[in-house]
Amino acid sequence: MKDQQVESKKVWDSAVRLFHWSLVVAFVVAYITGEEEGVIHSYTGYFILGLIVFRIIWGFVGCKYARFSAFIYSPRETISYAKSMVSGTPKHYWGHNPLGALMVFALLITLSLTTISGLKVYGIEGYGPLAELDSSYFISNANASGGMEQDKDESDEEEFWEEIHEFFANLMLVLIALHIIGVFVSSRVHNENLVKSMLTGYKSYRKK
Repeated sequence: MKDQQVESKKVWDSAVRLFHWSLVVAFVVAYITGEEEGVIHSYTGYFILGLIVFRIIWGFVGCKYARFSAFIYSPRETISYAKSMVSGTPKHYWGHNPLGALMVFALLITLSLTTISGLKVYGIEGYGPLAELDSSYFISNANASGGMEQDKDESDEEEFWEEIHEFFANLMLVLIALHIIGVFVSSRVHNENLVKSMLTGYKSYRKK
């Protein structure tokens, strides 16, 4: 058996790793408490929003492999990489590979839409930064018929945004499942441990 040459490189900084695992925990908590719609769910949503904002900023000012510019690939390169994955001879990337990069953007966009729709639901109830606190909200409460009509409108609007929020939350579950599958497939094909690299920050690549 031929000896395999092993290369190791620091890829993920502590900020990226802290973001990743904090998001894992926060999303689990948010999803579990979703039916309750209580304080824990709401504040976990705020925390996730803060993580998203941080990751977007870090995507421009962070270390080399954390920057978006490091893993924005052309459609041609992405398709080429996907074909090479099928053939079992994909090009190795120290940072995110083209398919992994697509997943990162898909997760960030979907998570952002999940959070924003959740804030909208919270706002219709009169809480949070999107709360509807204009004067008409209070004046209408003094008018019985107007109040009943507005209550119905708000109920319909809240139900609409709740459905959107639930849709994106469930879509996140699908993407997370695909992400986990992709991590293990990529680890096997590239002879590297991606889970360990997100814990230690170092990637060890064994050349075939």
